[in-house]
Amino acid sequence: MSTENFGSKLKEIMNERGISIRKCSRETGIDKGTISRIINGERKANIQHLNKFSIALEVSLTELLHAADYVTDPVESPGSSELQSSIDGIQKTLKESNYYDENFSIDEVHQKLTQYENYADTEEGQRTIHNQFNKKLDKAGYGGPFIDQLKDFYHHFEEGKKPGYKLALMGSALLYFIVPVDVIPDYIFPIGYLDDAVAVKIVLKALSL
Repeated sequence: MSTENFGSKLKEIMNERGISIRKCSRETGIDKGTISRIINGERKANIQHLNKFSIALEVSLTELLHAADYVTDPVESPGSSELQSSIDGIQKTLKESNYYDENFSIDEVHQKLTQYENYADTEEGQRTIHNQFNKKLDKAGYGGPFIDQLKDFYHHFEEGKKPGYKLALMGSALLYFIVPVDVIPDYIFPIGYLDDAVAVKIVLKALSL
């Protein structure tokens, strides 16, 4: 999405909520001129802007990140090239934020998923998923395709009718989401859940093999 298109999206959200540029400036602390330039496509909204818009306009930060072209959704991307585009988008987001200064590595996500796959096979791991998934979902307060896919994984995991190896794979994605300290720790707001979406995509690909 271009800066012009994101500006139109932001204006649409503001109109839906009956919020003027002046009121938006007051509630976000962003200068009126800056908001006007973002709306008119003359300036790209940065991570800090998106975070403030998300809070003031009560709209999902994930939705704004996608709308501003900071990261594509790996769950919606069917192929490895699209997954790499998502990873490149995350790298760009990390670079442009002031929250996290380490490199994002897909190999680290794979390693974590392998650990969690083994853990999901244990009684303790299964109890963790059963007891903590919905609590983490409520705490995250996020929506979007990767959350919907996690809910689907949870349904199958609780039902227990899929082959054991598939349940373990689904369990690995659920545990990756549940455990707060993963490759990009969840407490690093607002980017802490981007790697969870990549983890879901990796598991989806493994399930299709």
